Amino acid sequence: MNEKDTLNRLKIQERETRKSLILDAAKRVFSNKSYDKANMREIADEAGIATLSIYTYFPNQEALFVEAAIREVCILREYIQEMAKECATDDKRLESFINTFIEYIAKHESYFRMMVVFMTHGNLHEESLEKLNMSVREIFDYTDDIFRGLSCPGDVRKISHYLFSVLNGILVTYRKLPGRSEEELIAHMKELGAIMKNTIVNLRMVGA
Repeated sequence: MNEKDTLNRLKIQERETRKSLILDAAKRVFSNKSYDKANMREIADEAGIATLSIYTYFPNQEALFVEAAIREVCILREYIQEMAKECATDDKRLESFINTFIEYIAKHESYFRMMVVFMTHGNLHEESLEKLNMSVREIFDYTDDIFRGLSCPGDVRKISHYLFSVLNGILVTYRKLPGRSEEELIAHMKELGAIMKNTIVNLRMVGA
């Protein structure tokens, strides 16, 4: 590798490192503030860089938010797949998915806040929504595969939608319930998740 190639490689590495630094800062800011209340100056201050430097990597706050959210979805998907490696059956994969999803979201405020924006914010541009949709679809594809393995009747994508709707409802309702520790709340939410799992399994049996 000649000197020019080495310099180009170092520049690319430096750019990716700086971009990752900004995404990490955005994650911390979004974990404490809603999308509407956060701003680029706060993210720049958190990253320890000038506000104008962010615009070298992201044209606006929405683009930064979308990339940060997609990165979080990818981390969650990899974590789910890693936790399910030892599962011998689709039934166990579903149980692992539910428990992993609940515990991960309960312990990662930034991810939860960003997904709330994705699900409820009406002002994101269509291109941004589609990018987020594409990353979330990969998790839906994973659960679709589980439900096919379980021979669930009907449209498995709708069952995946049902799964996420109930999981998000459980998390919204109980993840910050006062009077209990985080461990107690997670255990309670996992118990509710087990009820949902049994409901899906019974649906499979009815359709058999």
